[in-house]
Amino acid sequence: MRGVCWEAARRVDASHIAPLRELGVDWISQTPFGWAPSLTATEIRFDGNRGLWGETDDGLVRTAGLAHALGIKTLLKPHLWVRHGEWQGDIAMPTEEAWQAWFAAYEAFIVHYARLAEANGFEAFAVGTELGKTTSRTADWKRIVARVREVYHGKLTYCANWNDEPERIGFWDELDFIGVQAYYPLATVDRPSKRQLAAAWAPVATKLQSLAKRTGKSIVFTEIGYKSHEGSLKEPWQWETTGAVDLELQRDAFASMFETFWTKAWFAGVFVWKWHPAPRLDGHDDRDFTPQGKPAQAVIRAYYTSR
Repeated sequence: MRGVCWEAARRVDASHIAPLRELGVDWISQTPFGWAPSLTATEIRFDGNRGLWGETDDGLVRTAGLAHALGIKTLLKPHLWVRHGEWQGDIAMPTEEAWQAWFAAYEAFIVHYARLAEANGFEAFAVGTELGKTTSRTADWKRIVARVREVYHGKLTYCANWNDEPERIGFWDELDFIGVQAYYPLATVDRPSKRQLAAAWAPVATKLQSLAKRTGKSIVFTEIGYKSHEGSLKEPWQWETTGAVDLELQRDAFASMFETFWTKAWFAGVFVWKWHPAPRLDGHDDRDFTPQGKPAQAVIRAYYTSR
């Protein structure tokens, strides 16, 4: 899977998708949101209320159709967003009654998007993303997967947070491949060397290889990305960070990742975070995650266009 995480837009046409072909992309992921009032709330709303057409049902379908026309497949990857910016990985219910209500709400949310994916030929679907305090409830999650299987017949995954969630999940056998949100910390210094990056990846690769062997499932990095500034590899998941622009650090981080994983038999692909339909800048002064217009883009192209 040679993928990018597609940013929802207020409009999209074929000209926005076309550059992906030159990059060698054969998958995009799309992310509609469900909205939770708090970490302990049992309510989940999903009405596209961020105002982005690309996150509505119509926008998701239109974007996937434009991608399909160019031979690019779609992973539909719904997320939960908690009000006040709290992380969905901390969602947890205080009582058993609340847990049952939460899973009922979550089932309605995820089955809606599974039906959408089935009706419009989306090739893969994520039953959940970064919900680490819920995934210990294996029986509940197996029930969610079974309900999704009733309405959707493509490939299924769950997108586990990088920390220890992939190793803790007890329902990988119900899915087709293992998704990992791969924001592993790779450095304790602002500008690590290439050798230091390779050393940081080595234990991660060993751990993931063991997981793949134990489960018999291939592993896909359903998100991986780095901001292009000094210090960004200390906590790659952080949005609000500081540091001087360092385009080469972002380039080296992607290169090290590909060098470590790309040829592994148990490794099945990457979705790069994040691809904007219309780049905001030319890339040279941009500290954000996108590789567009930066040296990292050439690294991604080299691996995505190799066979």
